[in-house]
Amino acid sequence: MSISTTIKSIQDIMRKDVGVDGDAQRIGQLVWMFFLKIYDDKETEYELLDDDYRSPIPEPFRWRNWAANPEGMTGDELLDFINNQLFPSLKDLTPAGSDKRGYVIRSVFEDAYNYMKSGHLMRQVINKIVEGVDFNKAQDRHLFGDLYEQILRDLQNAGNAGEYYTPRPVTQFMVDMVAPQLGEKIMDPACGTGGFLTCAIEYVRKHHVKTVEQEQQLQASIYGVEKKPLPHLLCTTNMILHGIDVPTNVRHDNTLSRPLRDYGPRDRVDVIVTNPPFGGMEEDGIENNFPANFRTRETADLFLVLIMHLLKDGGRAAVVLPDGTLFGEGIKTRIKEQLLETCNLHTVVRLPNGVFNPYTGIKTNLLFFTKGTPTTETWFYEHPYPAGYKNYSKTRPMRIEEFEVEKAWWGNRVENEFAWKVSADDIKARNYNLDIKNPHSPDQVSHDPDELLADYAQLQQRIAATRDQLKAVLAAALEGKA
Repeated sequence: MSISTTIKSIQDIMRKDVGVDGDAQRIGQLVWMFFLKIYDDKETEYELLDDDYRSPIPEPFRWRNWAANPEGMTGDELLDFINNQLFPSLKDLTPAGSDKRGYVIRSVFEDAYNYMKSGHLMRQVINKIVEGVDFNKAQDRHLFGDLYEQILRDLQNAGNAGEYYTPRPVTQFMVDMVAPQLGEKIMDPACGTGGFLTCAIEYVRKHHVKTVEQEQQLQASIYGVEKKPLPHLLCTTNMILHGIDVPTNVRHDNTLSRPLRDYGPRDRVDVIVTNPPFGGMEEDGIENNFPANFRTRETADLFLVLIMHLLKDGGRAAVVLPDGTLFGEGIKTRIKEQLLETCNLHTVVRLPNGVFNPYTGIKTNLLFFTKGTPTTETWFYEHPYPAGYKNYSKTRPMRIEEFEVEKAWWGNRVENEFAWKVSADDIKARNYNLDIKNPHSPDQVSHDPDELLADYAQLQQRIAATRDQLKAVLAAALEGKA
């Protein structure tokens, strides 16, 4: 049975359980089980390589000792074991000595839940996992890596959980253009399920890792923070799947909850790639962690301020931001002024509608900047739909091949029908409005307030003229009848 068939059959079993309500809970239930199976398979590898290896998980709670036997516990006995022994033990796990693996397991289970109410259905699910996946087989591991991407895509249909998934072509393009190097500290301060971090890991491995020592250097250079429990669980599992054995630098926390002034030189990083949540508001008081002139409760704005602060001089960032940040005023203007004065905002890639469907139809942009020198000019690139597309959909998603044109243009920049540049002086004259219309596409919609007001005035004039004409026609008609 293929892995995809295994997961589909597991989801079908879960749908019969009265305790599992909706895609988000199904995925949460599935992933903590997969985490324990993945970890147990990794431990088999550790034991082969190290005769002195000792598991941080107490013996009764290791997957092999309670789940692996298809004829093992089931029904109420299994349910009681999981709810009253397994989960309490893993949530309170105290690591032995300096072994950090225990902290990883505890952090994963701190906010994990068992939603299933039927021990018999749970045994069926466990048996499917036992029979269907062996993570010590290279082929299974590779196939599951691809399938894990599908599980993450399923989150887009799981209500608000869709915010945790950025399409792989977008993450890949952003990482490729930032080009992280071995030895650089790489961070995603709102890492969700870990898509940007895994892309960065793969990029560095492919281009720079040749020895065991270099692999260890890479493993120590990946940093992520995620506020919510489900994506943190997914991210930690994703890290282990991508060979990060002890992802202790991927924390369950809110990066914005720490006062900005408390981030010192040791917290600075070389590379940030991220898609911070947008359209949402932080809880009361979070804004007080930021300087008075940048205080807002809008999440994306606060993250942009934080990113500028966290970068080292010479550090590089690629950030997904909504159109509202580009044309917004007030505090947004002050943040963009700070961005252009302290960083070189060298590129803005404007994405078309539908990239993040069905989670949101908001148009988004990819901002690329380097800290330490002010902006002198900014290049804009309008990413077109592929030929024959009018929008993206589940059956016609964005593909990584679409970015090949941008990649070819990146190192040899010339204006064309999709690319144009704007000086920093012109941006300042626009009151830091970055929603700049493509001069080669006159039908583009502009959000410039002055242009919108002028268009509105013209529209009002046309309405008034039409109204006057109608009045005259009606008056003439009434006089004729008289």
